[in-house]
Amino acid sequence: MNISNLDRIDHKILHELQIDSSLPNSELANRVGLSDSPCLRRVRKLEELGYIKGYHAHLDEVKSGTAFNLFVGIKVRRHGDDQTGPFENWARSRPEIAACYLVSGEIDYLLHVVVADVGAYEQFLSNELLTHPSIQDIRSNMAVRVVKPPFGVRANLLD
Repeated sequence: MNISNLDRIDHKILHELQIDSSLPNSELANRVGLSDSPCLRRVRKLEELGYIKGYHAHLDEVKSGTAFNLFVGIKVRRHGDDQTGPFENWARSRPEIAACYLVSGEIDYLLHVVVADVGAYEQFLSNELLTHPSIQDIRSNMAVRVVKPPFGVRANLLD
């Protein structure tokens, strides 16, 4: 089922939850024009259908020790499953890697790495990235400032 199969109220629910997933059901119901029970049933149905995959807290980067953001381009040695499978499993297991994307172009993967500071990244680079057998080349780019955080990405559901 795709997003076009949902009605306007479902779209409003998804829109409101993208803005603030911590809304109490009563407030969400009020914003979308429903009473509490029907709103909760719709939210549960959207969860069951996989439109809502989870709820997240937006943490303070400095207080949580993840203020240093880097984008790391990875080129793997070979493109077979024997190389990419172990690399992808490794990337999923690393707490420093906030996101890992398979991309097209000059690199194979783009990692969003979050650590406390440059020293923590140097340690991750030396002990993990440079020693991983699947990695051929590494290109690191430091984020200077967050203009729009990742949770700011929202589907425009209310055309």
